[in-house]
Amino acid sequence: MSELIQRAKRVLSIEADAVKALVGRINEDFLRAVDIIYSSSGRTIVTGMGKSGIIGKKIAATLSSTGTPAVFLHPAEAAHGDLGMVTEEDVVLALSNSGETDEVIRLIPYLKRFDVSLISMTRPGSTLAKASDVVLDVSVKEEACPLGIVPTASTTATLAMGDALAVALLEKRGFRQEDFAMFHPNGSLGKRLLVRVEDLMHRGQEVPVVKLQTVMTDATVEMSSKRLGMTVVCDDEGRVAGVITDGDLRRGIQRWGASFFTMKAKDVMTSNPKTIKGDVLAAKALSVMERYSITSLIVPDEENRPLGVIHLHDILKSGIV
Repeated sequence: MSELIQRAKRVLSIEADAVKALVGRINEDFLRAVDIIYSSSGRTIVTGMGKSGIIGKKIAATLSSTGTPAVFLHPAEAAHGDLGMVTEEDVVLALSNSGETDEVIRLIPYLKRFDVSLISMTRPGSTLAKASDVVLDVSVKEEACPLGIVPTASTTATLAMGDALAVALLEKRGFRQEDFAMFHPNGSLGKRLLVRVEDLMHRGQEVPVVKLQTVMTDATVEMSSKRLGMTVVCDDEGRVAGVITDGDLRRGIQRWGASFFTMKAKDVMTSNPKTIKGDVLAAKALSVMERYSITSLIVPDEENRPLGVIHLHDILKSGIV
């Protein structure tokens, strides 16, 4: 068992060294590759055979989700009609550890005929490298398998270089979290970055509201009927003056007993309650609630009149967290 543990540790060490070696290869060639893809009006066509193809699919997916349209082209299928997806506006990113993969090499004459820019992630000096406009060196000293032939460190290095390329393009495009969310609307990140307070808040008759002079008996009824655990307290002009929560009720009854219900809302409320704008992300509202240990926020309009109320439960039910 100890030998297996040592073997596993060696695999990770070899692959970590392979990735670390790439740091010194981020140079002018890398910048040229970024500029070619960034300047392209078409897509990035990623191609590779076998394990490199699997890595290529992931790189294409990462590029697409971060603002660089990309698709994967299987090199064997390309010669049977799929080359039709390649246009003169596209850029081809070819992956091959050896740089001699037959299916990939056979594509080169056709790509040259289209005058398509060719970027390769491969071994310098290989056939693929010599035919490329830009070469990103992803060669490794050794594979992590004991036979030295199973793609392990080489595929890890290629995947890491692909991530570096995607992130560099992301930075160059000024890609934002909101942009990422647009491409991931059903994911938890998409929900966090797309759902706003106004999408979840209670409006109109759902919002509990009382006046400064409202007696606490009536205020309690308003709170109970709207079931948000609070009520907004407004002045005579309808502007937000304070808030009364379930906690205020409990503390008030404990302090004043039955006489509490004859008191006025203005005597019980918390002035200057926490509020939030409707166009703010719901995730931000959750952060405010957590910071102040509260369960709801008032959403006022520009004149400080209550537009709505967002409750912690509304955010939780939305699946944002």
